[in-house]
Amino acid sequence: MTSASLQGKVALVTGATSGIGAATAEALAERGAHVLVAGRDPTRGESVIGAIRGRGGKADFVSADLRDAQAVRRLAHDALGLGGGRVDVLVNNAGIYPFGPTKDTEERLFDAVYALNVKAPFYLVAELAPGMADRGGGAIVNVSTMAAALGFSGMALYGSSKAAVNLLTKAWAAEYGPQGVRVNVVQVGPTRTETTAEAEEDLQSLAAQAPAGRPASAAEIAAAIVYLADDGASSFVQGAVLPVDGGRTAV
Repeated sequence: MTSASLQGKVALVTGATSGIGAATAEALAERGAHVLVAGRDPTRGESVIGAIRGRGGKADFVSADLRDAQAVRRLAHDALGLGGGRVDVLVNNAGIYPFGPTKDTEERLFDAVYALNVKAPFYLVAELAPGMADRGGGAIVNVSTMAAALGFSGMALYGSSKAAVNLLTKAWAAEYGPQGVRVNVVQVGPTRTETTAEAEEDLQSLAAQAPAGRPASAAEIAAAIVYLADDGASSFVQGAVLPVDGGRTAV
């Protein structure tokens, strides 16, 4: 274990069975948190928690179907059960990011994107933030995208859903911050994961537009998430939109 700055904390990470979510779960566990790995695939979930436990960390898998508010509430209930009645850190990472022309976007896809990218974090916060507030502290980190701040052709649906997450972050900081709950968002740039690696040419092309000139690794994004989750590191950071995009939104 590299640090114990989150020792005794319970952290729920959605979309944690691969990519940024898995890297975040591992990084939180390395700092002493009991990590609840939420996802749809038990096999991949067991692989993530097995790796965490193999390094001396504490983790459990919790099945997550985030298609509607009732399912989200069930996830919150299950997470509280596994966490001994508390969740101290919530990372809203699960999401989908379809690209394509506005005119070709079917209503079914529109509804699916907003259900997972907006409704799910909204109701998870509704279920878990009040308990954090009652205990006088907690951290919520949302995961967004640079497409929420910049206009990209073909990303209207995805970008707008994450722009909603950026605004929700600020509203929640105002709502829960006075009770000690810090709410922030990481605005992610091109990142190499199991999924994006399948479109390597597009990934590299997008990354080349930023000063860094390369895609991020999942671990680099996870490091920013953990920074915002750790009260010791970011105690005075509230309602922030932190770009972790290789400088793309700065130029």
